[in-house]
Amino acid sequence: MTEPPTNQTPSPAGDAARRADWAPFELIFFDCDSTLSTLEGIDELARWQGRDEEVAALTAQAMNGEVPLETVYGRRLELLQPTRAQLRQLGKAYAAALVPGAAEVVAALLAAGRIVFIVSGGLAEAVRDFGVGLGVPAENIHAVHTAHDELSGQWWERWKHPRGRNPDERYQAYDVGPLTLGAGKADIVRELRAQHRGRALLVGDGTSDLEARDAVDLFVGFGGVAARERVRAGAEVFLEGPGLEAILPLALARPALPEPYAAIYAAGVAALRGPVVSFQNPAARDGLLARLGS
Repeated sequence: MTEPPTNQTPSPAGDAARRADWAPFELIFFDCDSTLSTLEGIDELARWQGRDEEVAALTAQAMNGEVPLETVYGRRLELLQPTRAQLRQLGKAYAAALVPGAAEVVAALLAAGRIVFIVSGGLAEAVRDFGVGLGVPAENIHAVHTAHDELSGQWWERWKHPRGRNPDERYQAYDVGPLTLGAGKADIVRELRAQHRGRALLVGDGTSDLEARDAVDLFVGFGGVAARERVRAGAEVFLEGPGLEAILPLALARPALPEPYAAIYAAGVAALRGPVVSFQNPAARDGLLARLGS
C-alpha cells in the first residue's frame, strides 16, 4: 500500500489497513447514551419536563457535529434545572432501556479479565448508578459532575431519603471539564490509558466519540440507536445494531470464555459475518474472521 504524502492526513481506511493484524484489546471504553442505553439522558430529563423538542434539537446539533458541544451543554441544564431525585430516576431509566446485548457484553468482557470503562458526557450521578449496576467499577466511570443547592425544598427531611441526600436539591452548575467539550473525551481516554497497559478499543455513537479515535487503537461506531453519517464515515468499524454482540469478538478475538457467555460470543461472531458490521478496510475484516476461524 502506498503511503500518503507527508502533508496529507491519513484516511480512516488507511489507518484500518495498518491495523489489519488484529489482536485482543485489554482496555474497553464505552460511551453511555445511545450506546449502552437507548436513552439520551438529557433528552429524557427534558421529556419529563415537557421540553423535549427544544432540548432534543440542541442535543442532535451537538451529536451530529453541527455545533460544538460546549455551546449547548450549559444551555440545556439551565433550561431543565434537574434535581437530585431526577438524576437518580434517570439512572434507573438508563438501566430499563439497555441496548440489546449490552449487559451480557459487559459481563463477558469483565469475565475475560478486560478493564471496562464508561466515559460519557452525561450527568455523573445517573451514569455512575447505571454503570455500577452493569458491574463496571465506580472508579472506571467518568461523566460530568454537577453541583446542587442543598437547601432547596424540604431539605430538613433529607435523613428520610437514600444516602441521606435531599432529593429536592436543584441544579446550580456543572463541572466545566473535558467531557463538556467536543474533543475532550480523547483527553480523558489518554489519561486513563496512561494508568493501564494494553491496547484500547472505544465504542460510541456520537461526534465526541469519533473525535477520540486517535486516542485508542480501534474506534467502533455504533448506530443501533442513532446512526450518524459522520460517525459511520469516520469509524474504522461500524455496527448497525441493534445490539452490541459483535464487540466481543472484535475485542477478544478467540478467548477462553466461561460457558455462560458462549451464546453471546457466538451471536457476535455471526454479526461479524453479516451485513450489520462494516469495515473501512475489507482486509481487516478478512483477517479477523480468519483469526476467529470463520
